[in-house]
Amino acid sequence: MLPIKDRNRPFTAPVFTYLLILLNIAVFAYQLSIPEEELMFFFREYGIVPARMTGALRGEASIVSAIIIPLFSSMFIHGGWMHILGNMWFMHIFANNVEDAFGKGRFLMFYLLCGLIAALAQFVLAPGSEVPVVGASGAIAGVLGAYFILWPGAKILTLVPVLYFITFVHLPAVIVLGSWFIIQLFMGLGSLGGGAATGGVAYGAHVAGFAAGMLLVKIVPLKRRPRHGRRRSF
Repeated sequence: MLPIKDRNRPFTAPVFTYLLILLNIAVFAYQLSIPEEELMFFFREYGIVPARMTGALRGEASIVSAIIIPLFSSMFIHGGWMHILGNMWFMHIFANNVEDAFGKGRFLMFYLLCGLIAALAQFVLAPGSEVPVVGASGAIAGVLGAYFILWPGAKILTLVPVLYFITFVHLPAVIVLGSWFIIQLFMGLGSLGGGAATGGVAYGAHVAGFAAGMLLVKIVPLKRRPRHGRRRSF
């Protein structure tokens, strides 16, 4: 299933959602300018490398350069066109309403915190991995988790394959996002013995980010509570 758009209109302009999307695109554009032979060094320097983090905790490397900086910079680095397009597409569909609910500054803190929790969870799963972990997926998974809690019945226009055909169906968010989470969970469980990621995807970070979003939206005060009766739609 591929979500196309939701029927929720935010009450305020999603300023930070657009700024985060633009920042991710800007970093990816910079990546395209890096010679291919230097790109892996860039990933290792600014992505999360669990083995480097483990070494830093043992005093073998700088905590700032091996842990603190990568925890934040990794959220804005992507491994390729499909990686960034997929992440920014989900961000575009779901983050505007979550930003509206939290308020601008609080949404930014929520987004970054979900990304940090997702990254740390991936580190815990494979602390000896030498594979750089990059991408906004963990933070965006937190956005999906919050949306799942706040608007479970919101209608999502979704591209659904049915046998040999593809059709568009309006499905509730609880099905679209719940299905996404279940897939990530099972893929993550299947990869537990195989290192930090399977097929280049950090499923553990996705699961942890989604769970963090679900929890944080319950405990962080919201600026605007969802009012389903006043929802504006396309």
